[in-house]
Amino acid sequence: MTLLLLALAIASEVTATVSLKISEGFSKLVPSIIVVIGYIAAFYFLSQALKRGMQIGVAYGIWSAVGVAAIAVIGVLFLDEKLTLIQVGGIGLVILGVLALELGGEH
Repeated sequence: MTLLLLALAIASEVTATVSLKISEGFSKLVPSIIVVIGYIAAFYFLSQALKRGMQIGVAYGIWSAVGVAAIAVIGVLFLDEKLTLIQVGGIGLVILGVLALELGGEH
């Protein structure tokens, strides 16, 4: 259940972040509304995952790694952004760091 809540938090945050880009500085109403609702939902779902026992370091690590990777991919596929090899390597290091947090924790 905690992983589902975290997945909902990540999806909400990624949606809000993409909408932030599309809102063009909050000058477009609908994307601006999605930004606010998305971030509220993201923090709500994250709080529920933490309330149910997920460790904050693991939760935030997964949140940030998946969020960074998802936003980077969405940026390349849909927002005409570019990724350099160094940026791809950096994303990989973030993901490896999260794996180290998860695998190194007490189970």
